[in-house]
Amino acid sequence: MARYRGPKTKISRKFGESIFGYDKYFERRKYAPGQHGPSKRRKTQSEFAIQLTEKQKAKYTYGLLERQFLKTFVKASSKKGVTGEILLQLLEARLDNTVYRMGFANSRRQARQVVLHKHITVNDKVVNIPSYSLRPGDVVAVREKSKSLELVSSAVTNRERSFSWLEVNDKNLNGKFMQYPNRDEIPEKINEQLIVELYSK
Repeated sequence: MARYRGPKTKISRKFGESIFGYDKYFERRKYAPGQHGPSKRRKTQSEFAIQLTEKQKAKYTYGLLERQFLKTFVKASSKKGVTGEILLQLLEARLDNTVYRMGFANSRRQARQVVLHKHITVNDKVVNIPSYSLRPGDVVAVREKSKSLELVSSAVTNRERSFSWLEVNDKNLNGKFMQYPNRDEIPEKINEQLIVELYSK
């Protein structure tokens, strides 16, 4: 399955924030990459460039490639409601993202690997598709034989926060996707309206 495998710090520096989680290398150089440093960058960007940057940031944050991201946007635009908010809700409802949010993995990349290696079940059935879209009421759990994995136990121990749309049981290593989150509950700093404007051209 295709996914971005390149350097994470370079991407974070491009957007000016650590979109993959804490990165000590990003903390040292919080300016855009390039041999001339921060002083030679264009100070003004076109409207298109700003919109494109926001779309790229969302793509990298959730670990999607262009075609997959576009399909998600098309799906969001076909539903009733605010397209930008629905887009983020669909991204949050992905299985790999939910595994990460529940604290069963330290990052979305790691969550994707956990799902692909068949360590996760949805409603008691093994699902190894990271893009699997959850619905309210779905129960996500770590497989019984995978509960002893150090990767999972370490992630649960290091989890920093919980989310209102997820109900998690650390003892049993399972959780329920209660509902689609409201926009103000999603912590990512993404201006989804710029993405909608970009695709509407």
